[in-house]
Amino acid sequence: MDEVYIPQALGPIGPLTHGKGPPKPTVTTGPSFAAVFNDKLAQAPLKISAHAQARLSSRGIELDAQDWEKIQQGVEKAAAKGAREALVLSDKAALVVSVRNRTVITAVDPAGMKDNVFTNIDAAVVV
Repeated sequence: MDEVYIPQALGPIGPLTHGKGPPKPTVTTGPSFAAVFNDKLAQAPLKISAHAQARLSSRGIELDAQDWEKIQQGVEKAAAKGAREALVLSDKAALVVSVRNRTVITAVDPAGMKDNVFTNIDAAVVV
């Protein structure tokens, strides 16, 4: 019978006999990744798509910082309810907003709101 050489550096061959099982996962305290991510996302300012920017300009819709703050708060309320696409109504405009992306998709002036049908939304917020 041939002799097989096993170097000492490899250690014992066979099952572990130290009584240790697989390593236990580390437990961390504090908020979860999802909670931190959603919090940061909610703090991000609204983006305006090129289409919405063109609509705001062509329809003469001017929104100041206070208006945008109200719209942002409306989007946050829609997000808290799980909305994906929301219609945000103010006295100056109606905005369709992608809540998930925090992006204004399109804008309609008050005159254009009459007899208009807004589709592909799952929430409406009046600010």
